[in-house]
Amino acid sequence: MKDLDFGKYIEGIGRRKSASARVRIYPENKGNGSFIVNGKEVNDYFNRLGDFDTLSSPLNDIEMLGKMDVTVLVSGGGVTGQTDAVRLGLARALLKYDEELRGQLREGKHLSRDPRVKERKKPGLKRARKAPTYTKR
Repeated sequence: MKDLDFGKYIEGIGRRKSASARVRIYPENKGNGSFIVNGKEVNDYFNRLGDFDTLSSPLNDIEMLGKMDVTVLVSGGGVTGQTDAVRLGLARALLKYDEELRGQLREGKHLSRDPRVKERKKPGLKRARKAPTYTKR
C-alpha cells in the first residue's frame, strides 16, 4: 500500500486487545480534514454506527475535528479493538502536537490504555473459566 504524502506529520501508536494502530496527524494541512484508514475513507473502513464517533472523540473534545488530516494504519484484532486502538493513537499524537491538551484528553479518558485482553484457555476446562458439566453418575 502506498502511503499518502501530506507532508510533515506527528505520529502516535495505539493498542487495544490484539489490535495495533499507527496514527499520523498532519497539522500543517489546515485544509479538508480527511480521515483515511488503511487507504480507505474512514466511513468505508469503520462502517458500524458509532465507530467514527468513538475514534474521533479526541478531536471532538479539543474542537479540531475537520481541521487536520489524519491517516491510520491499523492491523490485528476486531472492529472494537481497532477503533479503540485508533482512538488511543490519535490522542497520543495530539499530545505530541500540543502538550497543553493533556488536561482535556485526560478528562475525556482518551490517554488510558485499556489493559483487558482475552484470558488464555486452561487445561481441563472448556474455555478460560468454564468447566465441563459435573455429573454424579
